[in-house]
Order: sequence, then C-alpha cells, then structure tokens
Amino acid sequence: MQTVPVAIIGGGLSGLYAAYLLEKKGVDYVLLEARPTLGGRIVTARATDPNTAQITDNTSGFDLGPSWFWPEYQQQLARLIDELQLESFAQFEEGDMLVERSPNEPAMRTHSYKSAPPSMRLKGGMATLIDALYQRLDATRILTNQKVCQLHNTGHYIEITSETESGQEAVFQKQQWQAQHVLLALPPRLAEESIIFEPALPTNLTTQWRGTATWMAPHAKYLAVYDSPFWQQQGLSGSARSGQGPMVEIHDASVADGNGALFGFIGVPAAARQTVSADVLKQHCRAQLVRLFGAQAESPQAEYLKDWAQEPFTATATDANSDGQHATAPISKALSGIWANSLSGIGSEWSAQFPGYIAGAIDAASIGVKNLPESIAQSVQNKSATL
Repeated sequence: MQTVPVAIIGGGLSGLYAAYLLEKKGVDYVLLEARPTLGGRIVTARATDPNTAQITDNTSGFDLGPSWFWPEYQQQLARLIDELQLESFAQFEEGDMLVERSPNEPAMRTHSYKSAPPSMRLKGGMATLIDALYQRLDATRILTNQKVCQLHNTGHYIEITSETESGQEAVFQKQQWQAQHVLLALPPRLAEESIIFEPALPTNLTTQWRGTATWMAPHAKYLAVYDSPFWQQQGLSGSARSGQGPMVEIHDASVADGNGALFGFIGVPAAARQTVSADVLKQHCRAQLVRLFGAQAESPQAEYLKDWAQEPFTATATDANSDGQHATAPISKALSGIWANSLSGIGSEWSAQFPGYIAGAIDAASIGVKNLPESIAQSVQNKSATL
C-alpha cells in the first residue's frame, strides 16, 4: 500500500493545478483520475488523420466544454496562462446577431452584444492548459482509470480504495493508498454520491454538497467546423438566440487564422435528448444553422456533439434534471470531528469567487493547497534538512 502525504482525487484542471503547486512545494502526492484521460470537463476536439486518428494540427482546437476566460478580473488564471506561455485571442463578436422568436417568424437581425471585458479563448483550445500543466508534472504520480470508491479515515491516515477495470471481461480490481490529506478535485455532488466515506461526513457538509449543482452537467453542445467563417462575410458575428431550437444559444467558435466554426448550447432537456440518436440531433442542429446562416452551413467539414449529462464522471441523475446555473459555493471541509484537517474540496464549484468557471478551479485548488495542515509542510522541511 503506497503512502503519500497528499492524495488528489480527480484529474481535471483543479487536480492538475493542485499537483503543480504541490510539486513546487516539494510535497509528494498521488493523483487518481477515474477517466482514461485527463482534463475533466475540459475537452477539446482537434483535427485528426482519418487513417491513423493522430492529431494533425495542435494549433486548432474546438472546445466541447468551457471555452472562455476573462483575464481582466480572473487575474490568477491569467497569470498562470502567462506563466505557461500560452497564447490567447478574443472571442469574435463583430457584426450582427440573429434572433429566432418563433417557428412562424424569420430570424431577426440585430446588433450583437459585446462582452465587457472581452471574452478570451486559448489558441489550440482549453486543452492546451491541461497539456501544459501535465508536461510540467511527474507523470509517475498521475494515474488514470482509477475510480475512487471509498475513503476510510482511521484517525491516523485516510485509506483510499479505487477500482480499475481490467481485461475485456470488465473485471474490476481494487487498489489502495494511504494519505494524510485528501484533496477532492471533482464536483461536490459527484463526490458525495460516488464515494463512500467512513465514518460518514458531517450532515451539514453532505447536505450542501448534494445540493450544489455541477456546472456543464445538464448541458449539451453541438459544434460544426467549416473551411472558413462565411457568416463573417455577411456582417454576422455568428451569435444567435433561438426560441425555436434545438440550440438556444449559438456563438462563433472559429480558430485564430484557421477554420470557421459555430457552436451552440442545446436547449432540449437531458431526458428528451436521450430519446433520439446523436445523428438525429446533429441533423436538427445542422438544419437550424442552415435556417440561420444559409445553405453554406449544410455541409460542415466535421461536427461534434458532447452531451455532458451522459458523462458518469461529471453528471449525476440530479444534475441532469437541474437548470444548469452556476451554484453558490458550499462548505469545502469539515470544521470539527475526525474529518477536520484531513479532507478538502478543491473542485471549481468550491470556489467562492468563480464557482463552476475555469478560474474557479484555479482559485479553489490554490486555497486547498495553501491551507494544507502544517504537519505536511513540516514533513517537507524535515525531509529537506535530512537531505
């Protein structure tokens, strides 16, 4: 059984950033991610060779999760992006937007709403942030396909049990670790529902975690890629609002100096989406783009559909039926009892400043690492002195 000072549960942005901070401090850790890939809710589609499935263009990225950040008031995130030497560009918002009020009326053309401060995107997509952090970490400490199912607090350490699928017959093997402190880098509701805590967490904690909606969980995004952003030549921003659907909100997703693209949030509830195939839903989305932007929208180079409500490591059944709004940050740790000073929530929803946003993942992770028990910092100092 491996013993470490800190275990991080979740390999999304908050988990990887916590690992990045711990390595800077010289604190040993293990990061356990349930998915086979890192990034969590940050998913970026990239151009691939159809024969080899290898990525052919690292500079083009189309985000199927979060897309934007606002450096003017998300300054901690902005500093990290600068530190990692990532390139950003402003969301295209020049020109008019389109509004569909009802099936019986043609779309109305009106002035676009411009974000102030401007919404920014990363060249190559948000996954470049995940890639850049991972490249700076010790890969031997980061384990994927590890679904943490139980945390047992013995009073001296936390015993962590994970399951990993093995072989073609889907046999689950259990693995265990011991840690002084656990950082929960996943949504509060998911943590409360999917992990068994022994002994049980305080009731006020579990009640708040269960009641905290997970950002992106009920949403689905459709994205279509074209040779060029032809709508811009028509004086259109690519933005649209629709009361007809299936997409209720559409934006330009074009890459800098490259392909044109449009993405939209699908307004059909999660339960209704599951009654039709992905192909049928894509057809309806394409038809809406043709209705709005003309015949050129009929034949995208590529199209993507990401339904977050069907992601078991993001959404619970409760999330799938929620309104999808950003929630108020819940309590991140127990203040008394056996779980005090041994467990902290650092997923984005635990950020008081930016709950659910990318910047929230950075904020919550930095607070969680900063507030680790003094005994962990002291053990690092003693180790350094011995060396």
